Amino acid sequence: MNTSVPGRPVVADPSLEPYAQLLRALLPRMNSLSVFNALGELHWSTEMSVEPALMTLVPQTIRKAESEPANNGEQCMAAGAPTYLFWLRRDDGSSPATPFAVVAIAFKPANGEAEQRAFSLVQALVKPGIECLRRELMARDKILNLNSSLLAQDNDLDMLLSITGGSDNKPETAGDFKAIVNRATEHLKVGLSALIVPEKGIALVQVSAESPIDTAILAKAHRHLLSMAQMRHKATIVNRMVLSVGTASNAYRVLVCPVLRADGNTMGVLALFRNESEPEFTPHYARLTELLASRVAAIIGHSYDALTSLLTRPAFEQRVGSALQEGSGTASANGAQRCWSALSIDINRMHVINDNYGMHMGDRVIAQLGELIRTRLPPGAIAARISGDRFAILLPAALQDAAKFAEALRAGAEDLAAVFGDGKMPVSVSIGASAVDARSKEFVHAFAAAETACKAANDRGRNRVELYQEADESIVRRFTDINLIADLRAAIAEDRLELNAQLIVPLGNHDGPPHFEILLRMIGENGEIVGPDHFMSAAHRYQLMPTLDRWVIKHALEMLTPHAELLRSSHIVFAINFSGQSLQDADFTEHVAKLIETSGLTPSNLCFELTESAAIGNLNRAEVLMRRLRKLGCNIALDDFGTGLSSLAYLRTLPIGMLKIDGSFVRDVCKDPRAESMVQTIAQLARAMSLTTVAEYVETDEIRTRITALGVDYGQGFAIGRPVPLVDVVAELPLYVAAAHPSGIWPASNAA
Repeated sequence: MNTSVPGRPVVADPSLEPYAQLLRALLPRMNSLSVFNALGELHWSTEMSVEPALMTLVPQTIRKAESEPANNGEQCMAAGAPTYLFWLRRDDGSSPATPFAVVAIAFKPANGEAEQRAFSLVQALVKPGIECLRRELMARDKILNLNSSLLAQDNDLDMLLSITGGSDNKPETAGDFKAIVNRATEHLKVGLSALIVPEKGIALVQVSAESPIDTAILAKAHRHLLSMAQMRHKATIVNRMVLSVGTASNAYRVLVCPVLRADGNTMGVLALFRNESEPEFTPHYARLTELLASRVAAIIGHSYDALTSLLTRPAFEQRVGSALQEGSGTASANGAQRCWSALSIDINRMHVINDNYGMHMGDRVIAQLGELIRTRLPPGAIAARISGDRFAILLPAALQDAAKFAEALRAGAEDLAAVFGDGKMPVSVSIGASAVDARSKEFVHAFAAAETACKAANDRGRNRVELYQEADESIVRRFTDINLIADLRAAIAEDRLELNAQLIVPLGNHDGPPHFEILLRMIGENGEIVGPDHFMSAAHRYQLMPTLDRWVIKHALEMLTPHAELLRSSHIVFAINFSGQSLQDADFTEHVAKLIETSGLTPSNLCFELTESAAIGNLNRAEVLMRRLRKLGCNIALDDFGTGLSSLAYLRTLPIGMLKIDGSFVRDVCKDPRAESMVQTIAQLARAMSLTTVAEYVETDEIRTRITALGVDYGQGFAIGRPVPLVDVVAELPLYVAAAHPSGIWPASNAA
């Protein structure tokens, strides 16, 4: 049974009763059995109460055991009864002199007198039982230690989960880094925590309320900490580092952990400080800190553009939304409502730089402009690279002040030309600026006017700053879409449209047939070819896409029909795009179906492409059209896949057979780990769903090799084939058929 001694904790442990019975069988005249821990505290006893004399003896015998490591116990008298104290030591070599438990066996008096037996005799009699009890208590001790360890691990896991947000694939919110630093301070019980990532402009410090450390030491130590992190790519513990603040020098315990880029190089440091009087840092703390630092790196990877170190578009949108929400009720020092302005920035003629100087030079221009923006941002401003050559800035300033900032930025961008090569490369930007309506809470609404002004700056000669004002809206439109839409309508009326085709080839061991994508071009009044980048925006704005879609489908089928028999035997596929606006046309589905049925073409030679955003934006109508075309035998492709997906549920419902991976991912696949990961993920997803994948914008052989290794089925881009007039492709169709392998596999030697 358990004893109850005032002031002594008793652990209920009835399972030791069998050991008491075993010892009583070995020593019939045993009166009581008591077990004490290494501190001399009672753990268990067969008696309801333990003699105070015995309680006094136990601490003494523990001290004696420490001085006599070769002995196993001693004999003594307690309350007039002979008592035998056995010292139980561990057999793992740790602290052999100190017993982890003491077993006390008291004898019954014989005929009213205490019976004295030699300790060696009693030890020989009870040795088997004492050994069994020793092993049992050691096992119990290990379990208790394991439980404590598991509890600590649970607490560590709770801490790590609290700062993960459930997923790494999310952009940073304003409080993510602060939460990590706060949790490091609280959970790891440090006096000061600091997260410093200079190239991202991140510098966060948290001081403990329980054991605060002066933040002034960071002014002296932060360069040294960054150097330590750069020298060693893992957490480093210095349990005594002397740092000076003013005239005073103090010793601290410091844990320095690097924040690593995807390439393994150091970009920042997470540093923890304790006073020298606090416990030392251990490897366990180092491992936890490395996990926190890897979380910081993951958030940075998903929140900052690798080329410019500016925010990505998702992170920027989140930051802008938070800033506008918080700032809507914030007043300045003089009581006026806080003003915001939006800037939309476009690098002029980026395609000319890429074509004439190479894409690597284009990347250098983008990187230099990103650095220019970062170094000139005022406090409270937010900046991002929102697409290939476009940037956006949210400024905490009135429109006129934003205009001055934009003009200085434009002049700085113009000066960048001197940095590159012979200084003759044209580098300039067009900037649109607008005041942000206080009611705007989302990126799209806040920046719509700035983007419109930026387009006006491009149309008015580029390398300039344009301000968007309500009174100027008609001028902006006149200089942008109005002129374009007039030209486009005239081109349609005068049949000044042309169809081009771009080759799409199978990659690696994929055995599918070759494809061609049919593309639309406009012929200007002076005979020049105008690409879709110049007129598609106007066509969308003024609802001309259904007209263009019908024109493209009709003329494409008319040009292919004379070759219906040749196409049927070749399995070559021609892909035709249609827009989301056509889904709103009630007659469009049957119109297209009738054109296919009367063309004489085999439907399997046709594939129809719809962008992902258009499909999920008009899901019901898209499904009706797709099912009608699939019933005829046509294939369906989802274009620009990966840019707008919020849920993949629609992939199970839409009858699609092909995913075309958005070119923004493909173009960066060799230099951005996130883009590579996205391409690989889409390829794996498609394979699991028995869908074919096509990578757009395959502009170099390096990209082609990489996407092939990632498991993409088809490639399309300048490294494979440039768009050529469809009439030329049709004229050479027998050559394409002859070049194809009899089994339908397009030879790699002919694909380029």
